[in-house]
Amino acid sequence: MNRAEFLARLRRGLVGLPITAAAEIVADYESHFADGAAAGRSEEQVAAGLGDPDRLARELKAEAGARRWGQEQSASSAAGAIFGILGLGAIDILILLPIVLPVFGTVLSMLIGGIGVFVAGGFVMVAGSFMGLPGGALAAALLGVGLMGLGVFMVALMALLTKWLIDATVWYARLHYRVLKPALEPQA
Repeated sequence: MNRAEFLARLRRGLVGLPITAAAEIVADYESHFADGAAAGRSEEQVAAGLGDPDRLARELKAEAGARRWGQEQSASSAAGAIFGILGLGAIDILILLPIVLPVFGTVLSMLIGGIGVFVAGGFVMVAGSFMGLPGGALAAALLGVGLMGLGVFMVALMALLTKWLIDATVWYARLHYRVLKPALEPQA
């Protein structure tokens, strides 16, 4: 594979990263080719030494997603970190998906359930006094406030659990990358 093919595959693999970050990465790999040419190596030798550009792009995207999650903990950075990590390896996907998807699905359903409990508490608090519930308006108001408090607790707990799960996923990806990195680097 020559320089143009390597860089084209690397650019395709970096789609989804911010344009400036992708441009910096490509410029860095272009300098590897320039350094190799200055040392008398062919483009094919440099490309072989750098490894598979598709794998490099997946690793770089995973690391960029993990770095973004570390700097800005938002929903979009969490999604970027998770999808970048899942893109790292097909074997890991086969191992992680049966574990991760049910856990994240349960957390998401509990989060939605917490929102539902909060809304139901608001409805009971407002409309309960008109429904003729036992205990009257005061009991309806207290039940509504209690349900709303439970809903807030559920949402807060699930948000905290989601943050911990994303942090654990990023930790696993970094561990995975550190273990595989020596095997991916060219041997001298």
